Amino acid sequence: MKNPSVISFLIILLFAATICTHGNEPVKDTAGNPLNTREQYFIQPVKTESKNGGGLVPAAITVLPFCPLGITQTLLPYQPGLPVSFVLALGVGSTVMTSSAVNIEFKSNIWPFCKEFSKFWEVDDSSSAPKEPSILIGGKMGDRNSSFKIEKAGEGARANVYKLTTFYGTVGAIPGVWLSAPQLIITKDTAKTLLVKFKKVDDATTATSNLYFPG
Repeated sequence: MKNPSVISFLIILLFAATICTHGNEPVKDTAGNPLNTREQYFIQPVKTESKNGGGLVPAAITVLPFCPLGITQTLLPYQPGLPVSFVLALGVGSTVMTSSAVNIEFKSNIWPFCKEFSKFWEVDDSSSAPKEPSILIGGKMGDRNSSFKIEKAGEGARANVYKLTTFYGTVGAIPGVWLSAPQLIITKDTAKTLLVKFKKVDDATTATSNLYFPG
């Protein structure tokens, strides 16, 4: 029987190989500069009439069990969320390109709960996951469910607007359990797609003071 980790790695290679077959280009931050794996960024959901909140934070998405944490948008517009960094799946270069596989990791020295889980994002691909599975904290580099791609979602006045995709579908948002704050899930419903921008963190210690509750 083939080694599952080898199979997973080969799948990631194929996923990342789309960089050679698609019109890939550097992903840009809000200042128009390419995303760099050596920097940290706030992922900022694009504001709409129904979504006028702040950045993204790890948060409990069920009362019990409390862990693993999911990812939620804060309800307060002035909260930037928690910074993230990007890791290229192939480990080549430092510029994040559209349609290339990346791992996403929250960066914070403050992590009071669920310390047994990593800070990498992952899709809940368990047998008990709902039809639109949650994005969770606890991923692992090289795993199929921890691979994301950044795709362009805007032109002109909406330049530097993107969406996140995975093997399972597109990252979207639905009302969560905490005050209906948007919770990140995987969806195939374009109406739920989460559009985002990336703002470079000038001070890596700058983050929301409320890590686990979106209010």
